[in-house]
Parts: sequence; C-alpha cells; structure tokens
Amino acid sequence: MTTALPGTAREVRLTAVPGGLPAREHFTVVGTPLPEPGTGQVLVRNRYFLVFPGLRTLIGGEVDGVPLPPLRSGDALFGPAVGEVVAAPADSPLRTGDTVSHLLGWREYALVAAADCTLLDDTLPDPVAYLSVGSAAYGALTRLAEVRTGDTVFVTGAAGAVGSLAGQIARLLGAGRVIGSTSTAEKAERLVSELRYDAVVRRGAGPIAEQLAEAAPEGIDVLLDNVAGEQLVAALGAARQGARFALVGALSGQLAAERAGGSAPVEIDAFRLVVKGISLRGYTGADHPEMEKEWTGRFGAWLRSGEISFPHTRIAGIDRAPQALEELMTGRHFGAVVVEL
Repeated sequence: MTTALPGTAREVRLTAVPGGLPAREHFTVVGTPLPEPGTGQVLVRNRYFLVFPGLRTLIGGEVDGVPLPPLRSGDALFGPAVGEVVAAPADSPLRTGDTVSHLLGWREYALVAAADCTLLDDTLPDPVAYLSVGSAAYGALTRLAEVRTGDTVFVTGAAGAVGSLAGQIARLLGAGRVIGSTSTAEKAERLVSELRYDAVVRRGAGPIAEQLAEAAPEGIDVLLDNVAGEQLVAALGAARQGARFALVGALSGQLAAERAGGSAPVEIDAFRLVVKGISLRGYTGADHPEMEKEWTGRFGAWLRSGEISFPHTRIAGIDRAPQALEELMTGRHFGAVVVEL
C-alpha cells in the first residue's frame, strides 16, 4: 500500500544575514508545495539531518576555498541528510523505499538528483550514524598524523562532532595517552568517563599552555585540531620532536561573533616548527576520496563490536532546528547534533 504524500512540506530558510553569530530570529520555517521528481530526480522524505558549524561560514559569505555556495537571505538551508526515497521515475536507478544520504537537509522532503544521492546499506547499525563526521578525524589521524603505538595525542574541541570520535579513534589506532580540550567541567567529565580520555584541559580554567604542560609533561606527538587559536599555540609549545599536527577545523575564528566565519588568524612560532621538525597540515576529504568507504567499514565494525560509540544529540522536529543551530554555536551540546523528523 502506497502512503499518500502531503501537498506541502516545511523547510528552514534564512530570513536575515546576522551581524554576528546566527540565532533563532534569523530563520523561519515555511511550507512549500511538494515537488514531483522529473528525469534524473527522486523525492526523498528526510528522516535526519545534521546541524553543523560550517553553516556559519556559508551564512557569513566568506566561502573562498569552500566547495559550497554562500547562503543569502531567503535561501533554504542545506546540509547532510539521511532519508527514504518516496517517489522516483520508472527509469531511476533508485527505488521507492531506498535509504539514501544527500546534501539537502533542513527540509522535510527534498527533490534531489539521483546522481547526488548515496544508496545506504546496513554497514552501520543505525542510519543516523551515516551523519557522523568521523571520516575527517579518521582521515586526519591515519593519513596526516599517522598515529603510532604509544603516541600522546591532543584533540582540541574534543566534545564536538569530530572531537568526540577523534579521541576514540586515536585510542583504537594505538595511542598511549589521549588528551582533549573543551569548555565546561560537565563535558570534561563525560570525555573522561564515557570516551576514555586520559585528561582534559578547559577553556576558561587558566592558560591552556599551562594546563597542557601538566596533562602531558613529556609533550605531545600528535595534534588533531578543530579549534586553532590559543589551543594551537599551546600545542606547538608542547610538541615533541617530529610531532605531527593535523588541522581539521578552526572554530576559534569560525564561531567568533566579530568575524564572518571564513578566517581564524593565529600567531605561531615558526622557529619552533623548524627546530622541532613539526609537520602541520590541513585535512580535507576531497584530497582523500577513498577515505569515506574505508572509514564507513571500520566505523561499522567498531560500532557493532562496542569498541566505539557515536556521541550525538537528537533534536525532535524541524521547528526546533533553528534553535538547535543557535545552541550548537554556543557550545551547548555534546557530540554531533542531529534533527530527527
């Protein structure tokens, strides 16, 4: 029996470009006529979509080097989503009932080119896990930092979507000691008790460099950096000979109210880079197209064995999505933030 589709569906739109960090008042949820798929298209009923800090950059308009377009006032938001195909032309490679991922989240129904959908299987035990951004952490730790047995690894922004997986991945790759950074005592406790971090430094609890020196008195071998700013400088001061730094994000600049989301200036000691033989590289998935498949296979096996967890917060309903984005920007949640429809 075919379920009747509604005549309209809701989506989240940007109503005004904010002067600082985006908040609920900068968005609206509106109803739009439900489209019908044409040649090469499918209609997807979204089940989950990811709330991610990269929207700050797209809304701010500083997208130079970013493979996504800026968001203008009146535009519908977009981003990673998982859903079910509910309508498809007869000649489509996808069929009604298929579970797919795509980049048109922030709406209840998405009209997507079939070529832009990825057909999902049961490699991951829960479809929402396909919204994990762990491939960035895994790729950075295996391709750039190349974690070795016994390494001391420092993960900045450890309670975020990337960091909450990065520490677990580092441990599974053989790290001997894993240190994280976060903003609150509650998050620090969860990192230690739930995600097996050995120590946590806290923003606002004193100079990061001093806290890191206490947590890693013999220095660090690897940095997985999501933040930049003071934490990158502190990591450089704690680096051992031949340390490998992998930069995945720059939240200190991206989430700064006085910036537009596309820059994160930081002053570092180039002399120390040279004399310590430190490598410092930025990670982008586009440079490692093979990574997603490799990560999904390992992630699925680790999830099923219980060796890893996927920390995330589920927010129910599209009406709460703007608030979820505001809360993400202010650091309220632990792990990834997902809207469930």
